[in-house]
Amino acid sequence: MDFRVLGPVEAHKDGARVALSGSKVHTVLATLLLARGRVVSDARLNTLLWGWEPPATSGAQIYTYMSRLRKLLGDEVRIERRQPGYLLQAPHSRFDLLEFERLDKQGREALRRKRFGEAGALLTEALEHWRGTALSNVTEHLADAELPQLEEARMHALESRIEADLALGRHEQLAAELTGLVAQFPLREKLRAQLMTAYYRSGRQSDALQSYYEGRSLLADQLGIDPGEALGSTYEAVLAGNRGPGPGSRIRQPEPYDYEDEDVPAMLPPDTEEFIGRQAELAALRAQLADSATGRGPRHLLVTGMAGVGKTALALHAAHTSAARYPGGCLFAEIAQPDGRPKPPAEVLTTLLRGLGEHVGRGGAGGGADGPVELDELVRLYRARTAGRRLLVVLDGAVSSRGLDPVLSGSPDAVVLITSRTRLTQVTGARTTALAPFGDAAAFDLLAASAGRARLLAEPDATDDVLAYCAGLPLALRITGSRLAARPYWPVARLAERLADPQTRLRELSFGGTGVTGALMQALRQLPGSDGARTTLIRLAGIGVDSFPAQRAAMYLGTRESAAEQRLEQLVDGALLDICGVDRQGRPLYRFHELVLLLAGLLKDPAHCGQPETTAAR
Repeated sequence: MDFRVLGPVEAHKDGARVALSGSKVHTVLATLLLARGRVVSDARLNTLLWGWEPPATSGAQIYTYMSRLRKLLGDEVRIERRQPGYLLQAPHSRFDLLEFERLDKQGREALRRKRFGEAGALLTEALEHWRGTALSNVTEHLADAELPQLEEARMHALESRIEADLALGRHEQLAAELTGLVAQFPLREKLRAQLMTAYYRSGRQSDALQSYYEGRSLLADQLGIDPGEALGSTYEAVLAGNRGPGPGSRIRQPEPYDYEDEDVPAMLPPDTEEFIGRQAELAALRAQLADSATGRGPRHLLVTGMAGVGKTALALHAAHTSAARYPGGCLFAEIAQPDGRPKPPAEVLTTLLRGLGEHVGRGGAGGGADGPVELDELVRLYRARTAGRRLLVVLDGAVSSRGLDPVLSGSPDAVVLITSRTRLTQVTGARTTALAPFGDAAAFDLLAASAGRARLLAEPDATDDVLAYCAGLPLALRITGSRLAARPYWPVARLAERLADPQTRLRELSFGGTGVTGALMQALRQLPGSDGARTTLIRLAGIGVDSFPAQRAAMYLGTRESAAEQRLEQLVDGALLDICGVDRQGRPLYRFHELVLLLAGLLKDPAHCGQPETTAAR
């Protein structure tokens, strides 16, 4: 038996059409078929046959329709009475809708993998199952309920087939077809973007712009909206005047229109509910992401700063607020272990590939269902899955450039946003956003977000002391705010008193398993030769918070100035020391953050040389 609903509802047996008569019988058969092996209730049949006012004899009429269908369809099809309705079972039959969906899925998968010829053939075959308007001989009630989603599936397949043809360089042949489709569906932005692409690649830039202006006017007049991402990005490419290649050749970047995958990865962790401060840095980073999304900006963006300064919060907020510019989706991976050691590149790539829908083992090179996967194979697969996609990848907690190389080389078309305590100078062409501790206003706002503004304003002197003890470090401010929020009966002065003692301040700056000491210790352990860095930090603690040149550091270290400068640069690389300017001779000046100096004091005590806290914040 061959059932068809993508056009008039029909049943064919042994090549001959079964003589079904009347819209009600066609409606009953279509309803049973569209249920896909599930029971259709009497109530639903009533609604689809007669709307909201079924006749008193509806039950008897439905029984008659079912009996008629059983006789017409024969023993190959079973229509059973199952409470609360009826069930159709035809395990050996063909159903044009299921065939269409199977071919459509295979075609879009081939398109996602950039197998354009195969995608075009599969999608063309899928569309050939349509014989006109679906469900054209059923009641208006069934058509109203089911036709919109069927038509949407058809248009999605059609747009995907056109996308494959555009990638194969068939833009001139497509222009006429797309002109008719856009006239038929003037508000469908994807079709208009494809028409603009066909015009653009055929050297008809003015026609492409005219099509955009017409679409923009229609969207504004009829829906009151502006063009979306697909249409807007196509318009920008046409304005840039980057004319595509001629017929028969494939186009690479910049693309006037990028294929949007059905299953767009969205791996970003939740955004901060109330993002505070960093407005200048956020604006700059969002501008860079906007430029990078169009292909004009850098492919690698870097957010750096000391432990606990809020790198991850800024990167994630910028990524969330810029996600609409990346229709290919957003990927996220933590690239450091909880103890701060870098994760193996294979593990990072495995995480990203799983976000893209690939079934690879969690251990990467450790193997999945098909056995071990080599790093080179993971890089190749990642490159294939990200090629040509406008994709944003956020890598959180980079320790060194070396561990990033396989990930960066595997995503030449993606924009990668990296957070790290060091500047990663070996990441080619990276645009860096360096974060410093908060100023007074932002620090107050961040503390007030947790502790309550009125509570802080009621004790201004104690609040100033708490802010001073946190030294502008967002992690410390969040911890103190959380402690005050958890103890609403505490006066602010009580916490200020507890924080006043430098010997115990770092211990007080800990809450819920997160602490400043753990974050700073993790930064220290990540440095090559961390034992030497610990010694340097301890010996230089006596300098205090004043700026100093390498010459003065050499006196404390008992070594030559050049050797002292190397040791200072090591601390700078771990964001445990800042370069705050230059002296009159142009030599760099260094300065310690107040809380780093407190860590140095703890390190003098062997009891604190291990792992004071296990949870760090980036």
